[in-house]
Amino acid sequence: MNQLICQRRSCRAFSDQPVDWEVVRGLLETAKWAPSGTNHQPAKVAVLGPETRARLSKALVKQFDAGIPPNPDYEYCPETWPVSYKTRRKACGRALYQSLGIALDDIEGKKKHKRRNYTFFEAPIGLIVFIEKGLPKGSWLDLGLFIQNFLLAAADLGLATCAQATLAEYPDEVRKILGLGEVEIVCGIAVGYADPAHPLNSYRTEWEPLEAFTHWYE
Repeated sequence: MNQLICQRRSCRAFSDQPVDWEVVRGLLETAKWAPSGTNHQPAKVAVLGPETRARLSKALVKQFDAGIPPNPDYEYCPETWPVSYKTRRKACGRALYQSLGIALDDIEGKKKHKRRNYTFFEAPIGLIVFIEKGLPKGSWLDLGLFIQNFLLAAADLGLATCAQATLAEYPDEVRKILGLGEVEIVCGIAVGYADPAHPLNSYRTEWEPLEAFTHWYE
């Protein structure tokens, strides 16, 4: 399990190999065992096959292409970041764009890549993760544990995934197309098999040493 955790990566280029619904059902059966405060189990998931995924993606891309500002249900990226976080974010973005041959000043190239986020990177299965409106921060923490369970369970079966906050940028469109009502859209998850030849799956990010984020007390 330790090796699985260290080797798991976010995939942004998928092959056209389909994923059986029963496989996804099994992954969710595993993910549901994530701990949550007083076992209240806040995670909610919509599973999208190719047809519904394409319909949702079309609506999200339309918003993006029209230049409509994102209006997520929660703040993921603040206007400013502390220096250490900003440095890591820039390094991640730089590695991603370099893998695609996109220069840092290539606005159109960056926009084209951003657009692909709304298509679940063409993965055969898309998940939308949401939560009941008004639940406290602790429920969101528990939801994160559920998501991690799902990502690791998928990796254990040789599946590739990418958790995507981008898919929560136009939550009204998501709620409308999926008929979800008064809920908060948290993220999407692309699920499929990685395309090993695609350059997007070759770059790697750096991870901080243990000493950078731990405090030890006798």
